[in-house]
Amino acid sequence: MFARTPEDLPDMATMRSMSGFAFMRAMLEGRFSEPPIAEGINYRLDTVEDGRVVFRGTPKFDHVNPMGGLHGGWYGTLLDSCMACAVMTKVPQGSTYTTLEYKINICRALPPGVEVLAEGRTSHAGRSTGIASGELRGAADGKLYATGSTTCLIMQLPEA
Repeated sequence: MFARTPEDLPDMATMRSMSGFAFMRAMLEGRFSEPPIAEGINYRLDTVEDGRVVFRGTPKFDHVNPMGGLHGGWYGTLLDSCMACAVMTKVPQGSTYTTLEYKINICRALPPGVEVLAEGRTSHAGRSTGIASGELRGAADGKLYATGSTTCLIMQLPEA
C-alpha cells in the first residue's frame, strides 16, 4: 500500500528506534507504507541486503518526454532511490540520510513497458557521508540502460 498522507509514513520516534537496515527491511516486508513517489514512477522495492538495495520498475507512457522518449528524470529517480537506499542500509540507529548529489549516465534508450532492475551498492558509509553506485538493467535480458553515483549526507535524527 502506498502512503496517501504524511500520517501514513513512519513517525519520528519509530524512525529513531531503528537502524537504516531495519527500516529498509520493514519497508520491504510491508510493515510501512510505500512512499508515494514509487506509485507515480511505477517502481517497487525488491531486495534489501547490507549495503545493497534493488528496486524493480517499469516505465509507462506517462513517463515520456515531448519527443516520445523516456524522460531522463525517470532514470534519475530510480537510480537515486536504489543508491540512496543502499546507503540507508548502513545508517546507524537514530540517524537518517539525504542525497547531497547524484549523477547518471544513460547508456541506451529504455522503451516504456520494459521492466528493469535498479541496483544500488554502497562503497563507503562513514559518520557523515555515504557513497554508492547504481545500475539500471533490463530484468529479462540484463541489458545496461544507465549507471549512476551518489553522495549522501548521514545525519542524526532530531529528538522529540
